[in-house]
Amino acid sequence: MNVFYDLHIHSCLSPCGDEDMTPQNIAGMAALCGLEVIAVADHNTCRHCPQVVKAAREHGLLAIPAMELTTSEEAHILCLLPDLDAAKDFSDYVYARLPDIPNRADIFGEQVVLDEGDNPVGVETKFLLSSTSISVYDVVPLLREYGGAAVPAHIDRSSFSVLSNLGLWDFGWGFAAYEVYDREKNYSELSDLMRISNSDAHFLENMRDAENKLELETLSARAVIKQLTIDNEESSDIVI
Repeated sequence: MNVFYDLHIHSCLSPCGDEDMTPQNIAGMAALCGLEVIAVADHNTCRHCPQVVKAAREHGLLAIPAMELTTSEEAHILCLLPDLDAAKDFSDYVYARLPDIPNRADIFGEQVVLDEGDNPVGVETKFLLSSTSISVYDVVPLLREYGGAAVPAHIDRSSFSVLSNLGLWDFGWGFAAYEVYDREKNYSELSDLMRISNSDAHFLENMRDAENKLELETLSARAVIKQLTIDNEESSDIVI
């Protein structure tokens, strides 16, 4: 089956996410956009995943637990998890590898935690935009331990991407897919890898109408992960 997807959306838990980016609002907007599969990938946390999964289900959508991980090289990696238990365990692992730097809400914005009814129940005090101690070279085997998939995020951007920050693509990383923000952008050197495009929306108005499709065996998180973790036996030659 072919489904319309957006696998990279931020909630208000990300300090850069607008206060209107609540689980219920995101799910409702996704339904209005004609999407069928979504993922809210906040910076270095999966804490809103249960709320998003529930809200999406109420709107007839599939939500995949996700996170936008910041590696030690300051590269953003989209991480997709098979279920909420795996997401919680992975989130705890990442959180323990974030530096103990307090968030400056006056500069970066609040990191608001909501319940299933979109009611504020607290704030995250540790600065979620920090780099973790996890290297890009360790991400793929790490996600494999949790049954998940890892995809370098927005590699066509000039900051926080593997290309902008490392200046290369190394097949030795083991990624089977890459993400672009520009839907028209392709990299011929990466033609053997799967290409996906997401909105990376931080505001409701930035969420995109249904256009990008993913072919799945079943409508499930594991089917999406399977598509993004095709075995890659290329050498570790640097190609970009």
